[in-house]
Amino acid sequence: MASAAPLPCKESIAAGLPASPCAHGAERWILATTIIASSMAFVDGTVVNVALPALQRSLGATLASSQWIIEAYELMLAALLLIGGAAGDRYGRRRMFVVGVVVFTVGSMICGVSISVGMLIAARAVQGVGGALLIPGSLALLSASFDKERRGRAIGTWSGFTAITSAFGPALGGFLIDHTTWRSVFFLNVPLAFVVLALTFRFVPESRNDSSPKSIDGWGAALAAVALGGIVYALIAAQTSGWTDRWVLAALLIGAATLPVFLVVESRQAAPLLPLALFRSRDFAATNVLTLLLYAALAGSLFFLPLNLIQVQGYPAAAAGAALLPLVLLMFVLSRWAGGLVDRYGARLPLVIGPTIAAAGFASFTLPHLGGSYWTTFFPAALVLGFGMTLTVAPLTTTVMQAVDPQAVGVASGVNNAVASVAGLLAIAGLGMVMSGTFNAQLKRGLDAANIPSAVVEAVIARRAKLAAIEPPAEAGADVQLAVRHAVDEAFVAGFRQVMWIAAALALTSAVTGWAMIGSKAKPAPKGKSQ
Repeated sequence: MASAAPLPCKESIAAGLPASPCAHGAERWILATTIIASSMAFVDGTVVNVALPALQRSLGATLASSQWIIEAYELMLAALLLIGGAAGDRYGRRRMFVVGVVVFTVGSMICGVSISVGMLIAARAVQGVGGALLIPGSLALLSASFDKERRGRAIGTWSGFTAITSAFGPALGGFLIDHTTWRSVFFLNVPLAFVVLALTFRFVPESRNDSSPKSIDGWGAALAAVALGGIVYALIAAQTSGWTDRWVLAALLIGAATLPVFLVVESRQAAPLLPLALFRSRDFAATNVLTLLLYAALAGSLFFLPLNLIQVQGYPAAAAGAALLPLVLLMFVLSRWAGGLVDRYGARLPLVIGPTIAAAGFASFTLPHLGGSYWTTFFPAALVLGFGMTLTVAPLTTTVMQAVDPQAVGVASGVNNAVASVAGLLAIAGLGMVMSGTFNAQLKRGLDAANIPSAVVEAVIARRAKLAAIEPPAEAGADVQLAVRHAVDEAFVAGFRQVMWIAAALALTSAVTGWAMIGSKAKPAPKGKSQ
């Protein structure tokens, strides 16, 4: 006997039936909506890196303040993404998604009118709050709208399109920076937000987990923010104040001491922000360790790549923004195929081979020195890294979502995205220390070897916190200015190479994690508290 055809999404909700996979026509619009919304958040994660040199010129940002422009956003993401996933399950995935889009857009507008570094950092934190709601909401809406047979390819398509929009975002942002102002890169989000909201109210049905807890774990979010904020503050402040500074030591002690408190609180909560039961799934635990390592490599290294291209290699901002197009074009073309690899071969194979190739890509970025054609310097590295990330990202996301019970997809999405944010948060601060230490030592050696007058050396060393944005003293002669510029560039390249070697090691370690921990097939986590 033939079964009745399923009602479309909105009709099934209106009829009081459980949320079900959507009709194919609605699926396309839901996919488009989540792609555009996620792209807003992901674009800002990359386009701001391209804008950093302009921000240094316009607002006088140092390395530390440049890091905080990125870290304020990532800190809010890391602390609140788990609440974003859980709030969507509890109060409605579409509702929280809409709130996230609105908050993110308001933060973007404040960024665009900022008149100081402090105001910009605060506005970036507001963006982070919005992103913490809309990013997990996007994947949760996809998982609720597509049946299991098509979910992997839908997530792969989402990964591919968000990758390509994230790629063209920096290229477009760089063009706007070259021809208008850095402020325009933040205003790009406003028209996109109106499109997302219109599509959401027209096509996206509401869905929730009716068995989810009645309350949200605010204590967990607060403890996570204190722990991560303290550690990141210490890592960044130590670059200029040193590890003996009392504020650095206090922040590090508070952050480190709060981490175990956070875990204890979460283990005793009836409805924890971080459901530790999810990690009983070996695949879920493994993919999050892999995410931590690989995204630390990616976020930490790509923070410094635009600075290298613009300030050292002399690229226009638009060219620097387009430098990674090969990476994302590969992801766009192949992500749908990569998303189906888990179904055919299991998770282990792509999650070992992909990070291994990515490690080779990171190592390839250590080869370029000063000058040379893009096609023989940075292009090969971007191509190799792109293929490695293509083999990794969609299978990684698919495995995370399939490793838990369908009712917990919002929480699982929040956990994995939070891990990625924590990875970037810690890597930018930690690799900043590597860059700063290597840069300072190499700069001193380069200035001494060039026999530059001591007064000029002292003036340059006093500005070392700006890294490659250092300008030679105006009173120095042309030959001295040229020697200073060369020493600064050499010092930055030396630091950049150290950062890339560490990124390669992190990526290779993530491949080892995939081999050692991930099974051939994804298995759901046990039901219980994680739901």
